[in-house]
Amino acid sequence: MKADRDGQRDCCCDSDEGMPDEALWGDHVRRCLGHEPREHWFFGGRRFMAWWAGHEPTSANPLVALVLSRGGGLLPLYVLHLVALSPRHGNDIMRELGQRSRGTWASNPGAIYPLLRFMERRGLLEGQWEEPTKRTRRIYHLTEAGREEYAHLKELMKPGLREALQVMQELYDALYANDAAAQGEPQKTTSHPDGGSLEDRA
Repeated sequence: MKADRDGQRDCCCDSDEGMPDEALWGDHVRRCLGHEPREHWFFGGRRFMAWWAGHEPTSANPLVALVLSRGGGLLPLYVLHLVALSPRHGNDIMRELGQRSRGTWASNPGAIYPLLRFMERRGLLEGQWEEPTKRTRRIYHLTEAGREEYAHLKELMKPGLREALQVMQELYDALYANDAAAQGEPQKTTSHPDGGSLEDRA
């Protein structure tokens, strides 16, 4: 395995484009770090499993999953958003989440269906069987209470989401600014809502 003059391994992707879709994350880690992904201390936990568990090329991004998983807080709001746009069943919601996350996150029935039932019990959604005699697919509509809750949560989360995006951009810039400068790329600066950068406030 080739190493550069500083002793660092030659990674297969060094640009902001990220890994090509056809590349396996496992191959990327082996090339960069010389370890099997699951054996490396940084990637060994379940959080990054989507990047190394499969044997087929994948675009899954666990960093997106951290935001969209139920524990991340954004999933319930986005489910309300999707149902506000149009009545939907669970599989439709999962398909939309996959498309709107550009394939970087795949939801699963174990997360979506309990969430839909929870929202229905709270009166935020109303579900109706598409075929009552077969009870195969339940279509969910946003109730008036759900529409009000959606509007309130959307407004409540807006400042936090905006700040999270800005902080993530600052962290990214801090990590990769030197790389960009070495490659002659223009450096971007992101200001914090209160003024200054993360380094200024450290």
